[in-house]
Amino acid sequence: MALQQLSARTRARSGVQATVPPSGVTHQRHRHTERFVVVGNHLAQHRELSFVARGIGVYIQSLPDGAKIGIKHLAAQCPEGEVAIAAALRELEKHGYLVRTRERVPGGRWVTRTVSYDMPLAVMPTRTRTVPTPTVRRPVPRPEPVRTAPAPASAPESAPVPAVVVPGPALPEPGHPDLTRHRTAAELLAGLRRHDPRLILSARDVDRLAPAVSAWLERGVEPAAVQRTLTALLPPEGVRHPAALLGHRLTELLPPPLPAVRAAPRVDPLQNCDRCDRAFRAPEPGDCPACRPADDPLRAAG
Repeated sequence: MALQQLSARTRARSGVQATVPPSGVTHQRHRHTERFVVVGNHLAQHRELSFVARGIGVYIQSLPDGAKIGIKHLAAQCPEGEVAIAAALRELEKHGYLVRTRERVPGGRWVTRTVSYDMPLAVMPTRTRTVPTPTVRRPVPRPEPVRTAPAPASAPESAPVPAVVVPGPALPEPGHPDLTRHRTAAELLAGLRRHDPRLILSARDVDRLAPAVSAWLERGVEPAAVQRTLTALLPPEGVRHPAALLGHRLTELLPPPLPAVRAAPRVDPLQNCDRCDRAFRAPEPGDCPACRPADDPLRAAG
């Protein structure tokens, strides 16, 4: 017992390497040789970007050129909704990871051209920076008029044909105007800028759109539901004419009137006959049809 055991271990091994930190995350690295993307920490650890914006930024950088990254396409690839995805794209555009421009393609259709930067545009060297220039609408040259022989002096000159202006769809109107409902509609329109600063309306626009909102309220739509309909899924490139956009939504998305509620059929209460004590249904107490006289019209009806 007095001999020292030189082969005995001084302490038990923990099974953890000495380079592993005592707390926090531990990485198990694997060298990728295919299907990987290099992402800078300036994006993955950006303090001013939300986690949704960081994830969408990494996803966009992992896609090949020509891949679709529209809001509806991204919403189909992840559980986030279109509103959250649109806000994340605006964050990436604000911090220089995306540049979006509108271009007019052959045929007259407008498309959104998006350029993704793996380094913020503000810190990227000038020699490697390529910023798409916005497309400028150039006037289409008019064809030269065909010269014809002059008409005889006696022929009267034809009067110019006035241009026909096709009016747009009229705004909905309430069937029964109500002052309280109109005030609620005006307050709802004036307060839209609290939910989105791009929806600033003038006093004239509020007076013009208030009857349309009153028509929604008259059809049983709550003010909060009207507000959500007017502020949801706004264009990511901005709102140039807020009043025109709101008028279009109030006209095209107007719900139908609520169906009329049918009243339940009236059922007479149970009564006890004053003579035979038999139960029967009648609006008032009295004799049952069997105990009534033969010439009583209620007996025949019963």
